[in-house]
Amino acid sequence: MTCTDPATLDGLAWLGCYLTTGKHLSFYASFGTVLLLLAITAPTALLFGFGGAMAARARLAPVRFLGKTYIAIVRGVPDIAFFLFFVIALDQGLEYLRHHVLCPDWDQPVRQGSDFVVCDIAKLPLGSAPQWQHEIYGYSLAIVTFAIVFGAFAANVLYGAMMAVPRAQLETAEAYGLTRAQIFRRILVPQMWVYAVPGLSNLWMVLVKATPLLFLLGVEDIVYWARELGGTKNPSFTDYPHGDWRIWYFLALLVFYLLLTRVSEALLERLMKRLTFGQATTGGAAR
Repeated sequence: MTCTDPATLDGLAWLGCYLTTGKHLSFYASFGTVLLLLAITAPTALLFGFGGAMAARARLAPVRFLGKTYIAIVRGVPDIAFFLFFVIALDQGLEYLRHHVLCPDWDQPVRQGSDFVVCDIAKLPLGSAPQWQHEIYGYSLAIVTFAIVFGAFAANVLYGAMMAVPRAQLETAEAYGLTRAQIFRRILVPQMWVYAVPGLSNLWMVLVKATPLLFLLGVEDIVYWARELGGTKNPSFTDYPHGDWRIWYFLALLVFYLLLTRVSEALLERLMKRLTFGQATTGGAAR
């Protein structure tokens, strides 16, 4: 009840009410949006990377060509350009396929000048769909885009790690009669992680720093809310007028990312120690 009339508030009471508005609750929830993106994208990108690395070292030339092309093309295109292009291309590609399946009698061109026009039932999501479906759809496109982009970098790291495993170990396994699948599963994959984790650790840090790109993809993430809440010319916040507070909101984002990267460094260091336990270092001593 104390927050019903902001004009009568001042000091900590005003600040407490201001920080508990519905917009601020959405701002706090957006931190979970970023963490959820990382939790889903990291393993998905690792799967893309594993598939790309396996394709790049395949015996069949066409498969090997596709794997190396995927790695080279995605790594060679700036992230922002790929994000902005791929989200639009994937969205329109899905709608185009649905359009031809669901509306075979459509007699108008899909491309009408600069407009992309499909029948109403082919749109994703449908125009009558609730807002949460639109948000989940946009978020899903963002996850797929992140996974494809960082999957290419992961594929390059894993490919190098696979090539770094001593050939003598693989030849010894062959001499014992192990099949290629057994060698891959029992020798190559367990051994390659020691070489892959440092590169994957750096890739994780890059992924963390790339999460603000969600803002460019239309997702209401922490950057979006920090800009909206910190600005001074938004009519949604006339009940709580204030100056330009964007520096404080973005300072909160700075602290959040520093804490996230620090925790990540500690966990990755422990993982590396576990993987290298009992192995000789460059100085000759076993860890």
